[in-house]
Amino acid sequence: MPATAEFLESVCGWSPTVYGTSFTSLMGGGVDVGIQGDIDEQSPAPLLVIRVADLDEARQRVEEAGGVVTFGPIDFPGGCRFHFREPGGNELAMWVAR
Repeated sequence: MPATAEFLESVCGWSPTVYGTSFTSLMGGGVDVGIQGDIDEQSPAPLLVIRVADLDEARQRVEEAGGVVTFGPIDFPGGCRFHFREPGGNELAMWVAR
């Protein structure tokens, strides 16, 4: 993770915040990106993570609209999130800061 964070900071100008040994958040230029270093937790494609004010309400909206929760909710340093698939098959996530 440190090498990935340093690389993206240098190339993109993003500021890294390291959470443990396997996850780094990179922010800057209007982008907030999370990089997962643990292969067992990586999604097969880039994961769009949407920040919400109320995680329970967001989950309810996802499920009512036909989305399927695939992972979580899970607590992590700084918040809580869940992953879901939208009807088109794309995996996304929603998170709330804590």
